[in-house]
Amino acid sequence: MRVCVIGAGLSGLAVGHALRERGIGFVCLEKADDVGGIWRQPEAGERGPGYESLHLNTAKQLTGYADFPMPESYPLYPRHSQFAAYLRSFAEWSGVREHVELRTEVTSVRQEPDGMWTVVSRDARGTETSRRFERVIVASGHHTEPALPDPLPAGADSFAGTILHSLDYRTGADFAGRRVVVVGLGASAVDIAADLSRHAAETFLSVRRGLHIVPKQLYGMSVDVIAEAPWFNEMSFAERIQWAEQALLVARGKLSDYGLPEPDHPVFSSATTLSDEILSRIRHGAVTPRPAIDSFDGDRVVFTDGSSTPADAVVYCTGFHMTWPFLPAGCPVAADGSVELYRRVVPADRPGLYFVGLVRPVGAITRLVEAQARWVAGIIGGEISLPSAAEMREEIDAYLTSIAQRYGRTRGASIQVDVGPYLAEFRESLPV
Repeated sequence: MRVCVIGAGLSGLAVGHALRERGIGFVCLEKADDVGGIWRQPEAGERGPGYESLHLNTAKQLTGYADFPMPESYPLYPRHSQFAAYLRSFAEWSGVREHVELRTEVTSVRQEPDGMWTVVSRDARGTETSRRFERVIVASGHHTEPALPDPLPAGADSFAGTILHSLDYRTGADFAGRRVVVVGLGASAVDIAADLSRHAAETFLSVRRGLHIVPKQLYGMSVDVIAEAPWFNEMSFAERIQWAEQALLVARGKLSDYGLPEPDHPVFSSATTLSDEILSRIRHGAVTPRPAIDSFDGDRVVFTDGSSTPADAVVYCTGFHMTWPFLPAGCPVAADGSVELYRRVVPADRPGLYFVGLVRPVGAITRLVEAQARWVAGIIGGEISLPSAAEMREEIDAYLTSIAQRYGRTRGASIQVDVGPYLAEFRESLPV
């Protein structure tokens, strides 16, 4: 085996398909009982970022693999179980499944003086195995270590209710008849708040900073389809912002009309939140917006505006730390939290190591992952040559500078990409 692929979710399966097409020997190590990543977790009853109400936010025609469309019977935005079944079908169809070792957790990845990589893994019986590879491709994502406020607001230690992270949230039915505060305004926060509102006695959404909430469709088109449309990408960045903000004003009006803070930045200048439900649930009185949490007082949650409410539970939907405990320290995340990768894939000082799927687009990620996978397979197959380490570092620095100018130095901003321009980078160098 020349290559070790870590993870058998959406990204790892795309990598395996690209390697297999080129006849490159590989093994894919997956710690779970099946392929599919976070999409299989709700049915498996496992701890993880997947929850029972989870659906795709992006259209099936762009979220499915290019060579293996999703079934016509699937809705435009399939639920987690449908997508998990689709990923299993793709693994079988592509022949990648026979290369996957399930229930095998990677515990260490290190580069040897001769340039080879030693990968240590542990199987379900606890037996450790050490293997050497020419290349290692990390496709396991980063949704494993929950990020909570540090420190938590005053009084958290003596709060009479339950405090949990979205990683431990399964279904709103677990909170039937209870009063719950959801913290955050990202995709998980709005999904969980909407789900809770159908079961809980009261649901509050605590929001520190305004984000642009975008419907899944604008003018009858899925927003991920718009993100890849030539007419959209032919616009200047300023024109795209103007078009999107006018469309959002027509589609949903001002966010302040819903009791949410207005974003302090233009659209596309920070992460956006896709949701067809949360604004409707607020308008129906099922979810009540509140400002950030200031403190806890017995069984009450106190907000920064001085208001408070009794609560039985608080669910922090505050994201995840980008950590890979099996990798050398500082790879690929620098001390300031920036992900340092050439073309968002290659660490300049770690020849033979690659990351696939470590991007956050406004739109579907699958085409980006497939392009990354084909590009990496081309490098391993000798069809594509990387620039020097110095040139790669120069590209990384320029990219991070542009990201800081556009998004500021917020956590996770360094993995933001624009679908059209990012795909164009690979089209120029991908082998035919």
